[in-house]
Amino acid sequence: MGELESIRVFLAVTELESFAGAARQLGMTPASVTRTIAALEDNLGLQLLVRTTRRVSLTSAGALYAARVTPLAQGLAEAVEETREAQGMTAGRIRISAPMSLGLKVLPTVLSQFATLHPQTHVAVNLSDSFVDIVEEDYDLAIRVSGPPTDKSTIWRKICKVPRVLVAPPDYIAAKGRPQTPEDLAGFACLSYQSDAQEEVWELSKGANHLSHKAKGIISANNGDFLAQLVLNGEGIALLPRFIVAGDLDAGRLIEILPDWAISEVWLTLYYPPYNQLPLRVATFSEFFETHVKETCAL
Repeated sequence: MGELESIRVFLAVTELESFAGAARQLGMTPASVTRTIAALEDNLGLQLLVRTTRRVSLTSAGALYAARVTPLAQGLAEAVEETREAQGMTAGRIRISAPMSLGLKVLPTVLSQFATLHPQTHVAVNLSDSFVDIVEEDYDLAIRVSGPPTDKSTIWRKICKVPRVLVAPPDYIAAKGRPQTPEDLAGFACLSYQSDAQEEVWELSKGANHLSHKAKGIISANNGDFLAQLVLNGEGIALLPRFIVAGDLDAGRLIEILPDWAISEVWLTLYYPPYNQLPLRVATFSEFFETHVKETCAL
């Protein structure tokens, strides 16, 4: 193994404080990682790491060496990426954050097709319905379904509107009566989508009438599929993206409530860290994702 590859292995062990962890990250065996570090130490004539039963830590010489080679390794990686991008090649790693329901519905097809066209680009996806700080947590891209952005430190790009509907099961409505106006919702269990410990407020409008309703059911959750299942179980009414409940609406398992009232818009949006210019691999994936969503009417 060359010196540059040995340095890459050393830095992975340093970051993860584990030979086994570095092996998993790099696709190597733990024995190979151990041999690589031993060869590097022999070549330098220095002990770089101290191994204990619980962790791996740097010696003083190792800390000095890591401080000097880290910017060199980063610079080399950037040079390789910039050269590839200059030739129109997409390569490297993209870390993506996406909401669970949307990710499960849309991303498998997108990623399979993208991988076929761009085999040198590795896409790592984290599915979570919790808000992710993409700058703090070092993501290249976040896919979100949300209202207007409030995070001023990110760049955002609207893809399309995400239709939402108020839904309930027919038996539930037959037993309690059908709401005719948003004011009538006060007599129903309204399940709240909560991502930040705040009760969800439903904004509805019809002509010049604009009304707000605070969802105050006894159950709340931060996942749309979970809320949809609760609604199917007869627990109340929920406001959900149509793509989550389209099959249940078509099959008659759910019905739309207050269909003549417009619901405040949310958008499918891409968020980026404050790049001066999008890396080619990120820009290429973004274009591919947007084209797929619009051409397939995935939402």
